[in-house]
Amino acid sequence: MKYQLIIFDWDGTLMDSQARIVSCMQRAALAAGAGSLSSEAVRHIIGLGLPEAILVLCPSLSAPQREVMRQYYADYFVAAETHDAPMQFFPGVRQGLDRLHRQPGLTLAVATGKSRRGLDRQFESHACGHWFAASRTADLTESKPSPLMLEELLEQLNVPVDRALMVGDTSYDLEMAQRLGMDRVAMTYGVHAPEVLRRHAPVYETADFSALVNWIERAV
Repeated sequence: MKYQLIIFDWDGTLMDSQARIVSCMQRAALAAGAGSLSSEAVRHIIGLGLPEAILVLCPSLSAPQREVMRQYYADYFVAAETHDAPMQFFPGVRQGLDRLHRQPGLTLAVATGKSRRGLDRQFESHACGHWFAASRTADLTESKPSPLMLEELLEQLNVPVDRALMVGDTSYDLEMAQRLGMDRVAMTYGVHAPEVLRRHAPVYETADFSALVNWIERAV
């Protein structure tokens, strides 16, 4: 069995959340007095921790202003989760994760730029937390592309790096795995273009989650 552990990014890899993230970040920037942000600019930072994302988007803001913008974003996102239509997994994700979860000898985990509270809300609303043996969020460790969250997952689950696989849709996901020497898969339906992802030498790329599951089952 080649892989014991599959680590998934969340937003843009499992969850189709791009539109909501972009909308909430644009509203937060306006509310914080940072001006308008293009959708393209916001899409580019999806995957980073929230403070790091705001710093990239609005480098001229002071630290207190960035904190105000962070709180606006968090408030808008929670309100959207409460009042708007729920976000959905990409096609094939729910069935695929359930299938992988049942695979003997295979463990699943999450490494995400979301906050702990944000990820836990997603686990609860989609009744999917039982699929994952462990998870790391950017507010409780270092943001991608630092490999620290991957190192912590490997240590917690007692899996060597050469038996683990990172699955993500951004260069941040693939770079952190590459820096650690971990195999990585590029999901090309997410926010970063395939040619950007290929710079980080993925062992496999696909725009079809069901195809990913089939590939993993052959690999393990």
